[in-house]
Amino acid sequence: ASVVESGGGLVQVGGSLRLSCEVSGRTFSNDAAGWYRRAPGNRPELVASILYNGMTDYKDSVLGRFTISRDNAKNSLYLQMNRLRPEDTAVYYCVVGDQLATLDYGTWGQGTQVTVSS
Repeated sequence: ASVVESGGGLVQVGGSLRLSCEVSGRTFSNDAAGWYRRAPGNRPELVASILYNGMTDYKDSVLGRFTISRDNAKNSLYLQMNRLRPEDTAVYYCVVGDQLATLDYGTWGQGTQVTVSS
């Protein structure tokens, strides 16, 4: 299986970015999926997840600002990020797996850098 992210970049505080992820080599429509991020010196953290049935969940600090979505016909996962803050700066990873409970051990992409400047 392969997971490839795109859409990161440099944005000012309050700006928006949309991350995309294309999945190949597995039946994405059956997968749980999520976006993790890793800031320098920190461990990766799950910021948003979505189940095969479209049910979503978010880390408290991004709730209301980030929206995760999926298009199973395109084998793609998205993360719309609005009202970005400096503390959102991190490498963002798309991850897919069989279950949400074991998503940490799923298939990870290479990551895309998001930098929010103040």
